[in-house]
Amino acid sequence: MRIDKPPAAATAQDPAAPFSRAGPADDAPPVLPRSYKRGTRLGLHTHREAQLLFASEGVMQVTTPRGRWLVPPDRAVWLPPRVEHAVDVLIDIEMRALLVDAQWLAVHPEAARLTDVFVVNVSPLLRQVILACFGPAGPHPRRAGLLLELALFELPAAEDATTFMPLPADARALRVAQRVLADPATALELDQLAAEAGASARTISRLFSAQTKLNFKEWRQRARIMAAAQALAGGRVPVKQVAAQLGFSSTAAFAHAFRQVMGTTPGTLLRTAGSGRDPAVDD
Repeated sequence: MRIDKPPAAATAQDPAAPFSRAGPADDAPPVLPRSYKRGTRLGLHTHREAQLLFASEGVMQVTTPRGRWLVPPDRAVWLPPRVEHAVDVLIDIEMRALLVDAQWLAVHPEAARLTDVFVVNVSPLLRQVILACFGPAGPHPRRAGLLLELALFELPAAEDATTFMPLPADARALRVAQRVLADPATALELDQLAAEAGASARTISRLFSAQTKLNFKEWRQRARIMAAAQALAGGRVPVKQVAAQLGFSSTAAFAHAFRQVMGTTPGTLLRTAGSGRDPAVDD
């Protein structure tokens, strides 16, 4: 694994400008295009600006104190100002990040709906708006403002939490969550996991429902699918093998569960992400 420094936080040149600058120069581009190889980790860091994080190719995982998001090319992550986060690259990515000035964001009509971290499903319109912000010489400031304003209007309506692994706040439930995330294939039942954490199964079940908005069975299934996506991204492991390792009764059952969470099949996800894998390995 390669540890890279996160991109430097931008210094806003003009509070009225929607984009924060990517560097100290007045003519620096208002965006952060970056390429990262699989295995790269951008450790925990913050930006004083809000950030829209998108990978036009590849797959990344974004972690915050609230949980983890798996981000394939049809998703993007919205991070409000000063939210601590880390990024793990699962498949080589072409990252496109927009750093949005906090003062400008505060007066945007959608500001009240952009106060939390969330993942969005990137529609064809939103994808083109994001990519239009990038160019060899950077966008014209007026054009950039209009593009960003449109993007922020699109974000709340596009929220999609299916690739989010929320973490419970209660210490006992968190211990159970961390146990499952460390070994998603574990055969331990909820009552055994709860006992290890010093609580009853009923208490843990109630805490998961209240604090993650998922019942424990749903949460555990999502954890397995997230682990499967990471395993498939990490090398040439056949889908059948990954399914068996994670305790699915058949490849068909795994593919069905994967589609429910990810909205696509394992093979389609990897081809879309540009992993370079042989489709025969995945279908």
